Amino acid sequence: MKQFFKYMLATMTGIVALTIIGVIIFAIVIMGILASGNKSVTAKENTVFVLKLEGSVTERAEDASPLASILGLSAIDELGLDDILSAIKKAKEDKNIKGIYIESGIVEFDAPGSAQQIRDALTDFRKSGKWIVAYADQYEQGAYYVCSAANEVYLNETGMIDFKGLGGKGYYLKGLYDKLGIKYQATRVGKYKSYVESVTRTDMSAEDSLQRATLYNGIWENWLGSIANSRKTTPEALNQLANDSIMLFANAQDYVQARLVDKLMYPDEVQKVVRKKLGLGDKDELNQLSLEEMGRLKVNGKKAKEKGDEVAIYYAYGEIIDEPISGLTSGHAIVGKKTVDDLNALARNEDVKAVVIRVNSPGGSAMASQQIWHAIKQLKTKKPVVISMGGVAASGGYMISCGANYIFAEPTTVTGSIGIFGLIPNVNGLISEKLGITWDGTQTNTYTDYANDLVFAEENSDVMRHLQTYIDHGYENFLGIVADGRGMTKDQVNEIAQGRVWLATDAKDIKLVDQLGSLDDAVKKAVALAKIKEYHTVAYPEKKSWTDRLFDDDEKPNNYLTNNQLRMILGDLYEPIMELRLDQLRNRMQARLTYSLRIK
Repeated sequence: MKQFFKYMLATMTGIVALTIIGVIIFAIVIMGILASGNKSVTAKENTVFVLKLEGSVTERAEDASPLASILGLSAIDELGLDDILSAIKKAKEDKNIKGIYIESGIVEFDAPGSAQQIRDALTDFRKSGKWIVAYADQYEQGAYYVCSAANEVYLNETGMIDFKGLGGKGYYLKGLYDKLGIKYQATRVGKYKSYVESVTRTDMSAEDSLQRATLYNGIWENWLGSIANSRKTTPEALNQLANDSIMLFANAQDYVQARLVDKLMYPDEVQKVVRKKLGLGDKDELNQLSLEEMGRLKVNGKKAKEKGDEVAIYYAYGEIIDEPISGLTSGHAIVGKKTVDDLNALARNEDVKAVVIRVNSPGGSAMASQQIWHAIKQLKTKKPVVISMGGVAASGGYMISCGANYIFAEPTTVTGSIGIFGLIPNVNGLISEKLGITWDGTQTNTYTDYANDLVFAEENSDVMRHLQTYIDHGYENFLGIVADGRGMTKDQVNEIAQGRVWLATDAKDIKLVDQLGSLDDAVKKAVALAKIKEYHTVAYPEKKSWTDRLFDDDEKPNNYLTNNQLRMILGDLYEPIMELRLDQLRNRMQARLTYSLRIK
């Protein structure tokens, strides 16, 4: 027995020792990863910036966990638009970086405007005299639009290009809900405010069809013009290719004949092209920097110095909500109270001389939107405020924008959608008629139980009438906010409002935006309004580290396994499923865009 306990004790001691050693080794590895992740980078002579377009491009991606690649999550990475634009600018300025190699995979852009901004940055990069080479096994449409800005565009010998135009069909669930005994009750103002139609109709309204056709045709014409200019063809020829469904061509050589690509190649052949441009032999080291490494790059080996006064760039992107929503969400959100607190802090910060607010939002809670608008109005009394609209700045996203001194938008920004709606499901047909559950009770006042009546009562027309009055008041308030901010009358705003979405090129003509331009243009305008000479920019709010997000309850719903991976698994079903869930959690009064504008 003594020998037994002796061996058992020795075994337990060994297990404990191995566990401790394992933990120590793991900690050392993690510390090494963290240390390498913070280390600055200097470009070697004859370096190429490798931009791998794969995953989901959003306005601003949080720093990924260093364990992501270890866990095999690299395929579902988010790419920050801000990081991509910054990297392209650095590559242009660094003398040792000779060119950009773009390798396109399966990529999704949060809006057409985001793809356009990357393409514009690449076009500007080429003006420096440096080169861009693009390659893909197959190009999705948005990716091809971006990559067509390259000097040379190559495709795999067995590849294909998705080139078919913009648009598609939306889902309408009224027929399903009728069978289930569920009726969605909609209150809205604005004949174009069609968000509610997916659950109240079985088809698209004429008004929604008109605004969608106008929007998609405007974006498509912009894309065709840009591609035609780069590929030395005409918009008409490209449009004909889209009509002919070129993605179905049996011979990939047809893409060359159509001038969409320069040549068909295998990956090893493309590497030779890049080596030749760098003046390298087959055995010479190919110096390359990834997007992550470009974020740590010291341009020309020098650390950037902060000169002059501070101009703050505040990023407001995602759906506008009152409070953080726990559980699965559709991505980053603009939380009303937090955003107001941030803007108030910028107002008090005497070091900040001007503020540029980067808005990329389809809107959301009308209440939170108005609180943010008020905070921007207050901020404007302290220092100049300029809006830079990203891919989308619509509905509540437009409301928060119109209180600034000046509004810039990208040519393909989707904006407007000045309208209000409320959407409430009534399940009386399911609960009472199909399941046999009945309701009875007593109350002290007429509308004591109005919330339950909206959802469960067979007859609630009087409550709905009051709710419509509430929505009408919200719309009148929205008109007043826009009229005040844009120097128009409420009647003038109403003529262009009605919930209609506008492309920025059209929005400029009707005074919803002041000028077409980039984030850099917005910064320059803010500097001019502040009457400062030397300046540097600082991004707000500060990005959270992956360790901070790990223990932050508000951030947990946005991790890889509950958001990006689910988007990949569900594909086109992701948006409607998330919308159905979130409709139950949102504020009753919504100032929100009609539909998703994500493109592949």
